[in-house]
Amino acid sequence: MIERFRTTPLDWDDLRYFVSLAREGSLSATARALKVNHATVARRLAHLEGRLGKPLFERRPDGYVLTAEGEALLGPAAAMDEAALAVLRRADVGGALQGLVRITTTPGFADSFLMPQLGRLQRRHAGIDLEVIGESRNLSLARRETDIAIRLGRPKDGESRARRVAVMGFRFYAARSYLKTAIDPADHRFIAFDEENAAVPQAVMLRQVRAGRRVAFQSNSQIAQAIAATQGFGIALLPCYLAAQYKGLERVDLGETPLSREIWLLIRRDLARVPRVRAVADDLVDIFKREGRALAGL
Repeated sequence: MIERFRTTPLDWDDLRYFVSLAREGSLSATARALKVNHATVARRLAHLEGRLGKPLFERRPDGYVLTAEGEALLGPAAAMDEAALAVLRRADVGGALQGLVRITTTPGFADSFLMPQLGRLQRRHAGIDLEVIGESRNLSLARRETDIAIRLGRPKDGESRARRVAVMGFRFYAARSYLKTAIDPADHRFIAFDEENAAVPQAVMLRQVRAGRRVAFQSNSQIAQAIAATQGFGIALLPCYLAAQYKGLERVDLGETPLSREIWLLIRRDLARVPRVRAVADDLVDIFKREGRALAGL
């Protein structure tokens, strides 16, 4: 038995996939986190379970749940995974302003605000390569899913350095053509988020203001909402900077208290010492300072 274990050792990558699946709870979420397809995750899990000769998860309709054997393995496996990450983070610390830096934020903010601002950064640091990841979920800095995160709202992650860099203002907007129809306020149509995003502050405020009036268009994308507003679907609650990019949109006063959300920049504490990451973070701070008034809607 001992000889068989020595000749067929555990594959450390299998353990990495196991730890991620335990954290994410589903094949699809794990595949997104590790940037592979879900078949690879399933294959890695099957290989590990075959190697150990016991099931590590219960397959349920709502996801993967650890068995008792899985629970026992998770602690040691997570410790090994963290040790491997620590080695990689130590290797990251170097003096050259070159290499890859990954930034994550929401898809709409990445496309409509961040990307048009990055040309100056590229010219200043031509040796730095950027990866911009537009994700609605919060990618983990601790697990090296990203190097820098730009998030709305005060972060709860105590393992990262966090700095409030701007305030994003929101107002109601509609197309001039819609407003010229002189619609009775009781008959106003609205543009809203889908059900999956019903808890975001913009969606909550919109429900309060529209007070049961008709939703003529809904989407999880604020860019799509802005375009729908230009097409006359109704009134949308939009970031001020985004509405300013679409001709024909005008602010609509519905008597509401203006909504604003804080923008925070996060860096893993040990990555903050990596020169290329620090350089990108400093440039992002400068971008937010330069565009602060536009973001706030002033």
